[in-house]
Amino acid sequence: MEPEIRSAQKEEMVEFIRVATAALVLPHKLTPELASSIAPEITLCAFDGGKLATTSAALPLTMRFNGDSVPVSGITLVGTLPIYRKKGFLRRILTRHFELLYHQKRQPITALYASQAAIYQRFGYGIVSSRNTYKVVPQHLRFATGQDLPENASFKELGDDGNDVLRFIYRQFVADRIGYLHRAGKIWDIGALSKPKKGALLNRILYLENDTPLGYVIYTIEPQNVAFGQPWQRIDIRDIAWLTADAYQAIWNFFADMGVVTEINWAHVPSDDPLPHLLLEPRQLNIRSNDGLLARIVDLEAAISKRVYDYSAEIAFEVIDDICPWNNSRWAANITPGGTGIGKTKTLPEIIVPIDTLAMLLFGQISATQAGRMGRLGVIDYKALPKYDRLFATRYRPFCADIF
Repeated sequence: MEPEIRSAQKEEMVEFIRVATAALVLPHKLTPELASSIAPEITLCAFDGGKLATTSAALPLTMRFNGDSVPVSGITLVGTLPIYRKKGFLRRILTRHFELLYHQKRQPITALYASQAAIYQRFGYGIVSSRNTYKVVPQHLRFATGQDLPENASFKELGDDGNDVLRFIYRQFVADRIGYLHRAGKIWDIGALSKPKKGALLNRILYLENDTPLGYVIYTIEPQNVAFGQPWQRIDIRDIAWLTADAYQAIWNFFADMGVVTEINWAHVPSDDPLPHLLLEPRQLNIRSNDGLLARIVDLEAAISKRVYDYSAEIAFEVIDDICPWNNSRWAANITPGGTGIGKTKTLPEIIVPIDTLAMLLFGQISATQAGRMGRLGVIDYKALPKYDRLFATRYRPFCADIF
């Protein structure tokens, strides 16, 4: 019997939360704040014989797109109970979701964080950003470029009444970036400013020069069980934003003097973060790299048009998309910093690109030349590759600082 694919009803939301929690085995992910943000109308589920088998929800998000913004469908809480797995329920949900997005013409891109990237790459999602982690002791935060702060520099501890200045700095920080979310109040509340776990304290530190705010760091600090006389505090950085190079270095200098801290952890670090290039001994950051955001182009024409480009070019390419047939075609585009014209064509393509690789190009995760060398796209005209490299280059490396 075919499953029923539909949104959960209001009276089914308790079961939705139960199934999602049981399937993901991540009860900490379903905080009361997040659970309250999942309205029935944004869910899409599979029911087998009337029983809820697979859950998913699509958050209406807005993402920075290299100088402008793009509406994005943020997929979260995807889970199938073990007894219903290997039946194709997720494929049916995602296929329906892509169709709805395309016909509604509101969100040309869908994005998510994956428990396993392999699950979603089968459906045309590409890994469009990387995420690093740091684990460092304060004594190793010593800079090759010197550590003196400007004479007019100062720090200020913020309370709940200081959140407006955090938002102000964040908006400036992300303006030219790609992948960062527009943070409405609820995104702040379930993310960077969410309630810390028991025993930890939340800190909001503002950096200023001449009383002008130029950066901030949000972190938690908590005691650790250590031998008597040893540093006993652990810091977990939640969010850093900076508007100048001095502000960035000043924030790390702030941590460098914390002698009672045994370790500083930052779990969501952009791949182009400056710190490894500034420290005397960058290996002490103990950097680890992981896949970050996955994105899927649902409406190719709209997605290409929404992005900001710093250069002009005429391109002709063929897209392979086995799930969204409206994308599966040859396309020609005239792209300029002032706008993009794009449509289907019979012109011979310069490259042949699968839809997941196109997402990686669009976000600037890899270049066309790199993709060609990897075998992630087919090259018809090798002389055209530098044109694609230049066109799809981004001002910053792609990254999303918020988990959803």
